[in-house]
Amino acid sequence: MTRAHERYVDSGPVRIWTERIGKPDDPAVVMVMGSAAQGVSCPDALVHRLVERGAQVIRYDHRDTGRSGLVDFDTHPYTIGDMARDCLAVLDGHGLDAAHVAGTSLGGMIAQWLGVHAPDRVRSLTIMSSSPMGHDPAPVWERARAGEPADPDDLPPPSPEFLAHMAAGLPPGVESDVALFRMFNGPVRPFDEQAARAMLELALSRATDPGAAANHNRAVWRDDPTLKAPLSSITAPTSIVHGDRDPLYPLAHAEALAAAIPGAVLHVVPGMGHVMTSPGLPEEVADLVRL
Repeated sequence: MTRAHERYVDSGPVRIWTERIGKPDDPAVVMVMGSAAQGVSCPDALVHRLVERGAQVIRYDHRDTGRSGLVDFDTHPYTIGDMARDCLAVLDGHGLDAAHVAGTSLGGMIAQWLGVHAPDRVRSLTIMSSSPMGHDPAPVWERARAGEPADPDDLPPPSPEFLAHMAAGLPPGVESDVALFRMFNGPVRPFDEQAARAMLELALSRATDPGAAANHNRAVWRDDPTLKAPLSSITAPTSIVHGDRDPLYPLAHAEALAAAIPGAVLHVVPGMGHVMTSPGLPEEVADLVRL
């Protein structure tokens, strides 16, 4: 395996931890992970497969996670757009005019933002396990929790099992995180608990302040006019990768993305949930990332 090189870059006042794996002359893929997720949540197996395909891979810790800088959200609140600008700072810090961008969940919304607002920095987009940016799920979730009928014009809420799991209010810690990832994995593909636990324990060990990652939830709900820009303006070649058993964003979210982005190709992964914690799945998804 090609040696990994760590580097810190500055995004305004926030220091961002990054890691580059692969040959510097190869096309770059920047992996953008989900809410509260560190760069190490991007599976090594996925990274290795992309390097085998001839790419260099850059993964990084979002602000308020891992080894990246912390933000006092009450004093300096930020938005998804600000987190997307962190990704641009990662490109700048590695001397990249543009890169292939692959984002999962919240990272997929950040990828959309880049495709709309920084098209010259994006060679292609791969949007995984995500939903259209600017879509406000709060009313849908509230109706689902209350047992009210869904509005036919809304994208569907998370599965009842997921909503019940979140309502249980499990205490923070690795055991609760493993239980959440088991729920995210879904019931079809086997759950690699050992690998998931190892990743979650690593993430906890390298977090400056584990509780700071909760600020991402506040950022997601914060109003950001830049999220309202039409996805039809995206010009980068785009792939949508989504599991048909995603408990957080049912498949209709991916279908809406594919319909909104010109020329987007939808890849439905049978049995996949919201995470890549099943043996062989990271490699399968890596083969669907655009290069």
